[in-house]
Amino acid sequence: MTDKVSGPIDRTIRSHPGDADEAFDIPAVDAPAIPLNGSDELDKYTRVDLLKQERVIAKEFHGGPMWYYPVAAFAGFALWLSFFPLTMFFGFPLAVAFVISCVLATGGYVTSHEAMHSNIARQGDKRRWLNEWTGKVSTIPIVFPFSMARMMHLEHHYHVNDPDKDSDYTDEAPNWWMAIYKTWYNRQPRVDGSIHHYKRILAEMGTPEADKALKDTLKLQLFFMATLFTMAWTGYAIEAALLWWLPRHIGLSYIRFYLSWAPHHPRAGNTGRYNSANIFKSRLGHVMSMGMQTHLIHHLYPGIPNHKTKDAYFALKPVLEKRGVDCSAL
Repeated sequence: MTDKVSGPIDRTIRSHPGDADEAFDIPAVDAPAIPLNGSDELDKYTRVDLLKQERVIAKEFHGGPMWYYPVAAFAGFALWLSFFPLTMFFGFPLAVAFVISCVLATGGYVTSHEAMHSNIARQGDKRRWLNEWTGKVSTIPIVFPFSMARMMHLEHHYHVNDPDKDSDYTDEAPNWWMAIYKTWYNRQPRVDGSIHHYKRILAEMGTPEADKALKDTLKLQLFFMATLFTMAWTGYAIEAALLWWLPRHIGLSYIRFYLSWAPHHPRAGNTGRYNSANIFKSRLGHVMSMGMQTHLIHHLYPGIPNHKTKDAYFALKPVLEKRGVDCSAL
């Protein structure tokens, strides 16, 4: 069952393209019901009542301590940086550093993701700098500047599963093994996918924010290449490959698979509020799939932190089932 209530909400979001705080605020519980368009097996009054119930429940999972994310981001970044001198000059096992670097490169996206939605501190909050720096340090290991990451992720929310406008649509594939292949293929030169696709979208936007994101990307990529070249030139090519180059590629593939393909496949036609993402069961579990088993909750309420989406899902499940959401997987 599809639902058409996303239209009015999307227009609100587009009026504040750079302000995630305002874009994803949940309305007050007793606010006037938004118009519900299109036919549905449920009558308008039932759907409005369900939406009110949904918002009351969702509100319970917003907010709360968020210090875990900055701590994880800065500690992870410091640990990753320390591996360079430790492996080059102090005999720290490179194999161990490689495995941990892969975990840090992948997990950094989770902490940056909360910063993208300003869940750590909103604009105007005295801790806003913490939100911004959490995002910035988290994505350096995957050579993905926070400015670009935030703009493209919000574009994904604005146009989820739209083949022409969803910034992540190039990750779509018919099955899981083709999806894994595309995480690599889309990063190849002259392929309009992944970060190449992002660069094209930003260039087409032509806004000052988009221009800054493109410059940030160029600077970080040049720094990345210069670091790899310098380390290789001075006899540390293997360290460069196993601490940054390969963990970056493994992390990007893992992120693309679990944060983009798995929760949104199949994308075609699924642009409604309640079918834009799947509820699915991951063989690797909730944590190893980066909380994506209940990704629909994030699209319904991006202000709910990642670590609360599973509990929010089970609290919302009876309402979602009445709305026709397939909750059979969990």
